[in-house]
Amino acid sequence: MIDFTKGPHLIGVVNVTPDSFSDGGNFLDPDGAVQHGLKLIEQGANILDIGGESTRPNADIVSPLEEQNRVLPVIEGLKKAMAKTGNIVPLSLDTRNAETMQKGIDLGVDIINDISSLQYNSHSLNIVSKAQIPVILMHMQGTPQTMQDKPHYDDVVTEIFSFLQARIQVCTDAGIKRENIIVDPGIGFGKTLADNLALLRHLNRFHDLGVPVLLGASRKSFIEAICPNTPADQRLAGSLAAALQGLEQNVQLFRVHDVRQTKQTFDVWRAMRSD
Repeated sequence: MIDFTKGPHLIGVVNVTPDSFSDGGNFLDPDGAVQHGLKLIEQGANILDIGGESTRPNADIVSPLEEQNRVLPVIEGLKKAMAKTGNIVPLSLDTRNAETMQKGIDLGVDIINDISSLQYNSHSLNIVSKAQIPVILMHMQGTPQTMQDKPHYDDVVTEIFSFLQARIQVCTDAGIKRENIIVDPGIGFGKTLADNLALLRHLNRFHDLGVPVLLGASRKSFIEAICPNTPADQRLAGSLAAALQGLEQNVQLFRVHDVRQTKQTFDVWRAMRSD
């Protein structure tokens, strides 16, 4: 398993959804999703994150069964394909549904990535604790259906820090090892442009939680809020700018759509700063 305390690690996005904000419908076919995942590994992804429910603003809720029908064949396909190539990376399952978590774990997923920080379903804590695998705890104000309905914070950085600190405590109390916890401040999930920018300016604050930090800013709508008329597939430059902001603050994990370009950016940035 990857040492998450060291970075940067690139998490390649494999969305098996018809309605994700950036690439919805592109990889609904399991074989196509598997091939996309293999391509991301070749481009430098250290981890693949597989999701079957869009969590963009106002997204439709997907039943756990439908979600499983989307992601489980892809998990199985990637496991087999990676075994053949010998180029094996950990698989992360992006889900808030406990039943989907369990079925993914049964198939051998290595990481659970939950936008609800294991709050959406009462069984999630126990499932992850029993599995003893890493979990990504993300902050979101509200739900995907309500999160952009006038989100408000008095102090966004402090409030999200306190939320994640509390969730870490809940998880460790439930038997999840601290070394298996990663936090994500949740760029774009119930935040205004000002909130997102404040978080990006102060990502290093979250290192005080004592666990690895993940940044998921790739192709997010805050980029279009800064640069109008920039659809999701034209937000590469803004995504790279946000990723560099995270790299400068020692963020360990980056969830990205454009793996090759992000890796190149990081490689050149670090080369310029080495002796």
